[in-house]
Amino acid sequence: MKPNQRATVYTLLERKTSQREIARLTGIDRKTVRSYHRRWLSEQSNSPGVATDPAVQIAPPRPPASTLGKVPGGASLCEPHRAFIEAQLRLGRNATAIYQELVDTHGFAARYNSVKRFVASIRVREPEQFDRLSFLPGEEMQVDFGEGAPTRVPGSDRYRKPRLFVATLRYSRRSFRRVVWNSGQQVWAELHEQAWRYFGGSCRYVVLDNLKEGVLKPDLYEPQLNPVYAATLAHYEVVADPARVRDPNRKGSVENAIGHTQATALKGKRFETIEEQNAYLEHWETKWAASRIHGAERRQVQTMFEEERPHLQSLPALPMAYFRDEQRTVCDDGCVRVAHCSYAARPAAIGAKVLVRIFEHRLEIRDLQTRALLRTHTKAERPGTVVLPMDERVFNPSRESRHILKQADAIGVDAARLCQMLFAIEGRVGQRKLWGIVKLAASYPRQMVNAACAQAIDEGVHSYRHVKAITERLVAQALARMDDEPPAPTLTAQTHDLIRHPQEYGELFALAAAASQQDLFA
Repeated sequence: MKPNQRATVYTLLERKTSQREIARLTGIDRKTVRSYHRRWLSEQSNSPGVATDPAVQIAPPRPPASTLGKVPGGASLCEPHRAFIEAQLRLGRNATAIYQELVDTHGFAARYNSVKRFVASIRVREPEQFDRLSFLPGEEMQVDFGEGAPTRVPGSDRYRKPRLFVATLRYSRRSFRRVVWNSGQQVWAELHEQAWRYFGGSCRYVVLDNLKEGVLKPDLYEPQLNPVYAATLAHYEVVADPARVRDPNRKGSVENAIGHTQATALKGKRFETIEEQNAYLEHWETKWAASRIHGAERRQVQTMFEEERPHLQSLPALPMAYFRDEQRTVCDDGCVRVAHCSYAARPAAIGAKVLVRIFEHRLEIRDLQTRALLRTHTKAERPGTVVLPMDERVFNPSRESRHILKQADAIGVDAARLCQMLFAIEGRVGQRKLWGIVKLAASYPRQMVNAACAQAIDEGVHSYRHVKAITERLVAQALARMDDEPPAPTLTAQTHDLIRHPQEYGELFALAAAASQQDLFA
């Protein structure tokens, strides 16, 4: 039970309030009230000046009222500041915030209890309840986003609330606070890094909500973190432990820290710049939040932090190198296009999709499925730069080369094989020879060109002029053979038992003609 709750219960018991009524007024469980009633009676019976013999027990004399925090005449030292305190209460600020403001701006010299009693006399506070858990030093850090105080938007007269990032060490309750305008994936990771460097080390675990900046896909068993955040945690050897959905008590420490910051440090305040608000939060954390006595532990937060600091993990020498992931398709030259520049992607196949991880001064090409590293390149400074080694260019045909090779394949197997050999040896320069060989098929029969390519491969002479000379020789030899060979027999010169010789048909025609002439003159 918090000290203010215990004091409230004891005050009501002194006023002879029943346990049932105390439980109704404070919201505390009746069994708890009964337990503290017994403790209160024990403290009363063991107080100095009180007899322990029940037969002669006499009530001790009531001590004189304390004059600390009062001026002569019985008035509180807060009375001159009543208007200011009432105005702060209307803004919703608590007694701690009012006391800190009185000390900083009004030179208030009394103690906090004076302000606490004065505020209690003006309003009635409802006690707060909390769950108490125990963790080892350096074991866990809890993080979350809240809302900061209204801040002027740069370049305008409009005010809006930035996002308030709070990281709290679970053991000591020491916190790191920053406000930012925008909260992307990289900003979320950068705030973690700033928190670890602020504390001087990192915890083994970090507990976070399932917000989109940290968790891409919430899952009870295997939550998926965003790649930048996961890489940052790995760099600092920290394991993420996302809280279950709709389970805010799992990260109650940071929730309380956000509420304490909003209700005490930022309530009713307004800042001109976001830098001003961050400077104020750092001042407030050092002067007030770190020096407070934690209600559950009854110890100073800064003292507990000094105990926890040696248990934090050492920080790496180099900071995190942030990046962004983009998906690209390997073009027909074996490269990927990034910011108007081309980068070699082998061994990724042409047409395959790859993951390009872009850093500030370099980029990595990774397999899309396995995330395996394929290539690393230094980022080009000028648009249009092609980062492709010379020994790889000859093996990456352009769209024109693929068209030529397709035409060569239509001529014949040997023509296609010779063209592929020429391109593999000479690359883009060899395209001219390929065009010459392909165009031979427009002037000579394809089978002659294919035969010439086969002979050139056998002879080991891979040149267009040699193929052309062989083709011309083969065509000339074919024409010469046609001149030397006898004409091919016609279809009527066929021999068969049922087919008469052409001479016999001639004699028959002559006899028929003579008979017809005799009949004509008869």
